[in-house]
Amino acid sequence: MVRNNHSNNRRELDELLRREGSFSNPDGLIKVLEYADIIANIENVIVVVSDMVSGKSHIVAGGFARNLDLGDYRQEDSIWEKRILSLMSPEEQEGKYLAELRFFHYLRRIPKIRKEDYYLVSKLRFRFADGEIHDVLHRMYYIFDEDKDNVRYALCIYGPISFDFNGTSYAVNSITGLTEELTVSGNGTILSPRECQVLSLIDTGLRSSEIAERLNISIHTVSRHRQEIIGKLQVKNSHEACRIGKALKII
Repeated sequence: MVRNNHSNNRRELDELLRREGSFSNPDGLIKVLEYADIIANIENVIVVVSDMVSGKSHIVAGGFARNLDLGDYRQEDSIWEKRILSLMSPEEQEGKYLAELRFFHYLRRIPKIRKEDYYLVSKLRFRFADGEIHDVLHRMYYIFDEDKDNVRYALCIYGPISFDFNGTSYAVNSITGLTEELTVSGNGTILSPRECQVLSLIDTGLRSSEIAERLNISIHTVSRHRQEIIGKLQVKNSHEACRIGKALKII
C-alpha cells in the first residue's frame, strides 16, 4: 500500500513541478551548477539540481557521496534522483514526497517576492554503503523564474546530521531563522473547511447536483468550490484533487 501511495504522491509532485517550468535558460543552469559545485566542495555534501524544463537532474557529489557509494553519480533523465531514493525504504520515500508536497503548498501562501527566502529541511533515513541505516539531513530550495511565478530549478542537498533534529520536516525562513514544522495539522490551511467538505463529497462519487442538495447550496456554488479547489491544489481536475487531498490528509 505504501508503494502505491508514494508512487501517486511522486507523480502528483512531478506534475506540479513540471507544469511550473516554462522557459529554457542555459545560462541560468550554468550558474546554478557552478553554485552547486561550490556548495558540494565546501560542505562535502551531495547537491542535486533538478531542471523543471528539461526534466533532467544534475548531481554534484561531494565527499559525503562516498558513504553512499555515489561518487560516480552525475545525471538522471528525470527530476528525481533515483539512485539516492533507492537508498530509502518505501516509507521514507513516502514521507519525503509528502514533505515536499506540503512545502510546495506552504509557499503558495507566501508573497511571491519572499518565496525564495524559504527552504525545506527534513530528516531522512538512508542505507549507507556499509549496510547500516543512518540519519541524513535533506535541504531543498526552489529557484524561481524572473517573475517569481514558477519553479525553474529545485536544489536538493544531502549530508550528515551533526545536531539534534526533532520532528521530520520544517519550512525555514533563511533570513529570520524562524521555522514551521510541516505536519498534517498544517495542511488544513490549504483549503477552507467548506472546500474540504466539498472535496470529500467529490471523493465519494457524488455529482455537483447531489453535493448541492447535501450541503443545501446552489450548483453554481459547488462549481465555484470545485474551481477553487483545483486552483489551490494546482491540479488539472477533481480526480487529481482527491488524490492530493488524500496524500495531504485533508480529506
